[in-house]
Amino acid sequence: MLHPSYSDLMKVVNSEVEPGEAPVVNSRYSIVMATSKRARQIISGEDPMVDSRGKKPLSVAVEELNQGMIKILSEEEAAKKAEENRIKAEKAAEEEKLKAEKAAEATTETEGETAAEVSEEKGTEEVTETNTEATAEGQPEDC
Repeated sequence: MLHPSYSDLMKVVNSEVEPGEAPVVNSRYSIVMATSKRARQIISGEDPMVDSRGKKPLSVAVEELNQGMIKILSEEEAAKKAEENRIKAEKAAEEEKLKAEKAAEATTETEGETAAEVSEEKGTEEVTETNTEATAEGQPEDC
């Protein structure tokens, strides 16, 4: 037998539902789907929220659900959460794009300054060499 029982898990999940509202979970199937999804998340590398030493991922997921550490969302809540996550992702992508553009502008400006400095340095070197040659030609060899 599964400990805690399905009915105990359903009570925990539905404990936040106000009287008169539809329960979030009204079947064993919903409990099984939620815990299996969480177990797959744990398997893929997410950190468990409870002590998991020596326990299988599904047992950890059931314990998390029983302790109220994970929440099963209704379809409406899940859709709302998905929309919020989509908006956050779009904002993050836009911010990343702006950062990349600023970095590219800064790189272009730095390259332009470096090219100008190199041109100035070459010009100075050429002038110095020309002045040295003129001085050498203008003076007698004895000096």
